[in-house]
Amino acid sequence: MADDRPRLQLLTRAGCHLCQVAGETLARIGAEFGLRHEAVDVDADPELQAEYGDRVPVVLLDGREHSYFTVDVDRLRRDLAGG
Repeated sequence: MADDRPRLQLLTRAGCHLCQVAGETLARIGAEFGLRHEAVDVDADPELQAEYGDRVPVVLLDGREHSYFTVDVDRLRRDLAGG
């Protein structure tokens, strides 16, 4: 049986204060929908580092860029609710 729940990822890097705040926000919003997010260190992947550079944190929803620098909370809730 396939897991069709939305997939939340946070592109982050060590020492990034905005990334820490975004992670806390994603944990809170994800919990409302029974989801956990996956943190991905952009510096551990040369392709991600080249694509996103210093533009972190980046929220990915189902592999697509959803927001960056801050979590767009209202939009994320709406998208997770399917609307």
